[in-house]
Amino acid sequence: MDISRWAVVFAVSGAFPASAVAADAQKIFTQGGANPAAMACSTCHGADGLGMPSAGFPRLAGLSADYLTKQISDFRSGARGNPIMLTIAQALSEDESKAVAGMLAKLPAPTVKLVNRAQTAKGPGEILALRGAWDRDIPECVACHGPGGIGVGATFPPLSGQSAQYLTSQLNAWKLNTRKNDQDDLMGHIARSLTDAEVEAVSRYFAELSK
Repeated sequence: MDISRWAVVFAVSGAFPASAVAADAQKIFTQGGANPAAMACSTCHGADGLGMPSAGFPRLAGLSADYLTKQISDFRSGARGNPIMLTIAQALSEDESKAVAGMLAKLPAPTVKLVNRAQTAKGPGEILALRGAWDRDIPECVACHGPGGIGVGATFPPLSGQSAQYLTSQLNAWKLNTRKNDQDDLMGHIARSLTDAEVEAVSRYFAELSK
C-alpha cells in the first residue's frame, strides 16, 4: 500500500471539513438551504430583502448580521414564536444562518430621515418616538433605536424602513407576551403600556420616515 498517497488523500480531505465550507448565502436567499424545509428567504422578504409590506413580511436588508443571527436562533429554539420561521430556522444549519445573515446585512437599506430628540414633536406617534411618555416609564424610541429609528448594533433593530403593519404586529406580540426574546422584558413593558391607538400611531410614524 502506498502510505504516502493515502497520507496526502487524508490531509486534503481532512483539511476542509463540511462545517468549514462557506455556505452559499446568495443561493440560500434565492433558492433555500440544503434542507428543503429551509425555503428561500426572498419568497417572503422580497428579491431585494426589503420585505413585503402588504403581507406583513419585514425587511431584512441592512439589519445587523448579529441581530439577524440571534433572531434565527431564537426562532429555532422557540424563544421567538412564529410557525413559519420555526420550521425554516430549524432547517438551516448554523453556517447557513450566519452566511445569509451576513449577506443580508450588506444589502442596501432605505434612506431615512434622521430625526432625533431635538426635533419638535407633534402628534401621538412622533411624541412617543421622540419624547416617550415618562409618566408611564416609557422612554422615547430613538433613545435605544437611534436617530430616525435606524437601529443600533445587534440589540436594537431598525424601526424605520419597516411597514406599519409589521411594527404594529410586533408591538402587539410584545404586548400579548407571544414575543419575549428581549433583555429584561424592556419591550414587553413598553408595549403593554401603550394603548392600541398609540401602537398604531408610533408604527405609522416610523414607517413613514423612509418614504
